[in-house]
Amino acid sequence: MALGERFTLRPSAIAGAWYPGSAPALRRAVEEYLGQASRAELPGELLALVSPHAGYAYSGPTAGHAFAQVRGAAFERVILLGPLHRPIRGSAVGSFMVPAEDAYSTPLGDVPLDRAFIARLGAEVELTPVRRDEEHALEIELPFLQVALGSFALVPMMLGDYIGTRGTVERLERLAHALAALWEPGTLIVVSTDLSHLDDYADVVRTDRRLLDLVQAFDVAGLIAALAREQVQACGASGLVAAFRAAQQLGATAARVLHYTNSGDVTGRRAAGVYTVGYMAAAVCR
Repeated sequence: MALGERFTLRPSAIAGAWYPGSAPALRRAVEEYLGQASRAELPGELLALVSPHAGYAYSGPTAGHAFAQVRGAAFERVILLGPLHRPIRGSAVGSFMVPAEDAYSTPLGDVPLDRAFIARLGAEVELTPVRRDEEHALEIELPFLQVALGSFALVPMMLGDYIGTRGTVERLERLAHALAALWEPGTLIVVSTDLSHLDDYADVVRTDRRLLDLVQAFDVAGLIAALAREQVQACGASGLVAAFRAAQQLGATAARVLHYTNSGDVTGRRAAGVYTVGYMAAAVCR
């Protein structure tokens, strides 16, 4: 940071609502979710994780299965890809948005952005800086990363694309190529996404089963096609496509679904016609 520049924080937008608002309570909750999960036998070196982004009461256990895979690991940089759920000043469909602040703040402390990496990435693809966003999909993952990894630098991106829109996949392919070209050892990619949002429990289970099968087979082309045709759903679909394509360019050949549930399973409300959201944890390896 240049002399005279002021360090700026992106304050928490969801502490005390989507997750506990005090540091002790938040750490206890995350530790509990991580403790309920275990490390899976992965088929190679871990490159990327997928984690849901509902409130912890709903998707915390599933997120625990994702981040248990990196507890105590030596990842120094996390590239965090998620959707933009509501427009903010400076956002636009098709843009790759990066917070203009220098760090995210959570009750567990501040997470610095990797400004040097972001600058290098911005030389390869157009990035749109945004200030004072209230997007929950990125922030919700940070306490898990803080507990699992300790200190790390963050490259957060909100992707304002819809997979079915013309040109979207090509833009995401360019982003994936740039991420793979700039990747260095000690880098973890994390995708924040929920799955189906439908007005029926059985429809969610059926739709998500197809997506889980595509992920487990690491059929990236099939996943992209199914997302574009709306045969499966993921609100973080753009992040999935960019991360999986980048991982492929880095030599990834396999993925594992680590856990699946949905809001109906969490609440016990599985009756026909009940609005339900799906949650997946997954890992991509080479």
